[in-house]
Amino acid sequence: MQPPRLLLFPGDAWTNVAVVDIESSPSDIRQNWFEVITHAQTASASKPSTRWLKQAADLVRHLGAEEFERRLADWFPRVNDPVERPGPDSRHPLALIGANCDVLKGLVWMVLPSASETLQSLLGPLAISTFRKLPSVGSRSTKVGNACIYVLGQLPSVTAIARLSYLKARVKMASVQKEIEKALEATAVRLGITREELEELAVPTYGLTSVGRLEEALGEFTAELTVGDSGRTTLAWRKGDGRIQKSVPAAIRNDFADELKDLKSAAKDIEKMFTAQRERLDGLFLQERRWPTDVWRQRYLDHPLVGILARRLVWVFRNTGLETSGVWTEEGVVDVDDQPIDWIDAEGTTVELWHPIGRPMDDVLTWRGWLERHEVRQPFKQAHREVYLLTDAERRTQTYSNRYAAHILRQHQFNALCAARGWSNKLRLMVDADYSAPTRRLETWGLRAEFWVDTVGDAYGVDTTDAGVYLYLSTDQVRFYRLEADLHVAHATGGRFVTEGLAHPYNEPLPLEMIPPIVFSELMRDVDLFVGVASVGNDPTWADGGPGGRYREYWQNFSFGDLTPTAQTRKHVLERLVPRLKIGPRCSFSEKFLVVRGDLRTYKIHLGSGNILMEPNDQYLCIVPDSGAVAKEEGVFLPFEGDRTLSIILSKAMLLAEDRTLTDPTIIRQIHGL
Repeated sequence: MQPPRLLLFPGDAWTNVAVVDIESSPSDIRQNWFEVITHAQTASASKPSTRWLKQAADLVRHLGAEEFERRLADWFPRVNDPVERPGPDSRHPLALIGANCDVLKGLVWMVLPSASETLQSLLGPLAISTFRKLPSVGSRSTKVGNACIYVLGQLPSVTAIARLSYLKARVKMASVQKEIEKALEATAVRLGITREELEELAVPTYGLTSVGRLEEALGEFTAELTVGDSGRTTLAWRKGDGRIQKSVPAAIRNDFADELKDLKSAAKDIEKMFTAQRERLDGLFLQERRWPTDVWRQRYLDHPLVGILARRLVWVFRNTGLETSGVWTEEGVVDVDDQPIDWIDAEGTTVELWHPIGRPMDDVLTWRGWLERHEVRQPFKQAHREVYLLTDAERRTQTYSNRYAAHILRQHQFNALCAARGWSNKLRLMVDADYSAPTRRLETWGLRAEFWVDTVGDAYGVDTTDAGVYLYLSTDQVRFYRLEADLHVAHATGGRFVTEGLAHPYNEPLPLEMIPPIVFSELMRDVDLFVGVASVGNDPTWADGGPGGRYREYWQNFSFGDLTPTAQTRKHVLERLVPRLKIGPRCSFSEKFLVVRGDLRTYKIHLGSGNILMEPNDQYLCIVPDSGAVAKEEGVFLPFEGDRTLSIILSKAMLLAEDRTLTDPTIIRQIHGL
């Protein structure tokens, strides 16, 4: 009698291994796997039924939970591996076979009744892998990624919720965000708490025994895992005599292999989760969150992972008739004068995140000075955060802002920034279709912001990629609407934005003076970021104005024009920082430039774009920064993370202050006018 046919097809990295594993197993295990795979292949619905899950649990029990977990722990990570397909098969090396994805989706569902922590830990990476977009293909397998989200949303563990929160920070596709939101909302309702509380409670500790530190005794050594301010982890080994060994001791490799594997896995997970938590805390400004002190200590200040971030931020403490701002130090929470705040643990005290808007400039500058004096590098801009207030022009236009209109943006970069900042946006293609304006929903405030953009050009393959995706966008108005207002759409090839629904008072834009100042400021800060980063004007290779020289005037105006609030903040930081550096005597500041006196020429580095003009004739100097360019001068202290242009400007200044030592022939020829 012929053995039953296995419903897996070789050709994917994971099935190439799975087929061999199953067919080489003893006959009883092979038969059980056949039944498991056959059942997994029936996972065609949007979610499994109770009956389907019960049958799955019975099949896994017959197979053996250990066998099931061991095989899936090997197969799931292989889904991310590319496959070389010989012959005429032109599919992308990471493309997945559709029939195999049906089985993979079912295997993911089967993790739910088993509730294996090992398998749960694989669902996040599997989702990220299968949501990955391939050129001319799209997502590798949305159905598998959504299955991972569903299972994580159904599991009752805190770590499962944390993995959902991590996916929310990593996968920015609008459809995926919607599925994650549904899963988190359902979990919050099931537990009877708010979404915000759910995400706070779900942050895992990864075994850290104190803030940013884990110690575990293994034989004659103590493993010491530390998490730095940037989220990078280091693993070292302390001997019995107290000496530190950075390499893994042979005794640990031989006798504690499983523990070593767990430590390395935790280190990787910590670095990923740290980034997600930094983004979450940066978003607290728009959530109006306030905590009793004991809750704040537990979830933020003393949390082993979140505490690394929270201890470098300024907080506001309030009690009856009392209000002050403070920051954590080794001696406790202190105010801006380094005096302990001894009443913050009193009953009734609440804590919230400090924001500079509405505060006297002297207070803001004093906190900036405190951070510099104590060399506390904030995980994101807080004390140095830009504040955007209504201008007279915006009061005149009443319902829209033209502050960031008429810029030319690289569409793909703009789209990535939208995703990172929580805006909904789709790449515009040269097709007969309508696209809604880039949008950010503000649930807490019942508001929605729209940033109107238009496509640039009409030549397919010149103004678009080979796939028809527009390369550039032009910017227009920023508007605010009620959350329930109909979306505005415009045709892909350009035109006026109109509402999708019928005329209704709720569809009218709101007067900007009605928008809460912190909401207006934070949303305009996003738009400033979009323009400041994605504009073709900050690309040093665009001095000729790009294709056909169409944007030469725009590039010149942006590259060396007036400073935006972000650039003004950068200038304030550099004015305090540069005089302390070795190059300080060679540097000065003008209205828009950091001026660097070299031996060969004097250079003006624009504080907005980072582009350079050379005196005496304002000749342009093109220096393309390395993708990882940072200021490496010993002793440089930057008061916040996240401003790459600041690091690039410092790097260029240090390079040009010693222009006689330059070796790059392209730069040397420009300096000598050759």
